[in-house]
Amino acid sequence: MKLLRHGAPGAERPGLLDADGIIRDLSGTVPDLAGDVLSPEGLARLAALDPTTLPAVSPATRLGPPVAGTRNFIAIGLNYADHAAESGAPVPKEPIIFLKSLNSLAGPGDEVAIPPESRKLDWEVELAVIIGTTARRVPLDTALDHVAGYAVCNDVSEREWQMERGGQWTKGKSADGFGPLGPWLVTADEIPDPQDLAMWLEVDGQRRQDGSTRTMIFDVRTIVSYVSRFITLHPGDVITTGTPPGVGMGMKPATYLKPGQEVRLGIAGLGEQRQRMVAGD
Repeated sequence: MKLLRHGAPGAERPGLLDADGIIRDLSGTVPDLAGDVLSPEGLARLAALDPTTLPAVSPATRLGPPVAGTRNFIAIGLNYADHAAESGAPVPKEPIIFLKSLNSLAGPGDEVAIPPESRKLDWEVELAVIIGTTARRVPLDTALDHVAGYAVCNDVSEREWQMERGGQWTKGKSADGFGPLGPWLVTADEIPDPQDLAMWLEVDGQRRQDGSTRTMIFDVRTIVSYVSRFITLHPGDVITTGTPPGVGMGMKPATYLKPGQEVRLGIAGLGEQRQRMVAGD
């Protein structure tokens, strides 16, 4: 299934995308895409529905983040060897964990407001993992059982704040709107191998990133198990798993986003995002 949330910011309602590409409203069936709804049993109940019996939603409706009830928005740094190289960093021996503020969660088509103090705004297409059941110190062989599905994430990053302001990665990753997620939560049954997904990103129509989850240093199974040793994961939590090479920081000369530019990105089977950069206040 392709699950989504539609409506104005802060007032999104649950929905799904049917086989014909029509958005269907789920608000008469479940309160939101959160909690037990994301469990295997909850997803099975949604899968058993006949989408044609659900109200259709205008295709022009705004899409929000495709999951609710998120307690932790976790990110993995330098998880592609070639991205580590372009960043001038050694390949990590263990997953690098940092947090993004929940305020950074945004819809896949929302504008990204560039803070007035920002000088080095960058892009990062990433595979996001959506947790479906509580995971606490889970072993490697059952880690994927706790995954409800996957989504596209743009880990928007302010590099000066991240790298030059005391080494606080969270600082450069957490401004409002710095975590567009979606368009959909694609349930795990539709993604048999999360380690074989093509991913790409364009800025103003020019391809900047062109990679695959095949080149992750730590795969999804390892990441979920590893993170759960340190942070209890709850239904609706999001782990975004790193980016392939091609970020603005790695270009020669380094190139960063400005108001008026447009970023488009996608992952095979998970849909596409599009964001316009605007001047923030």
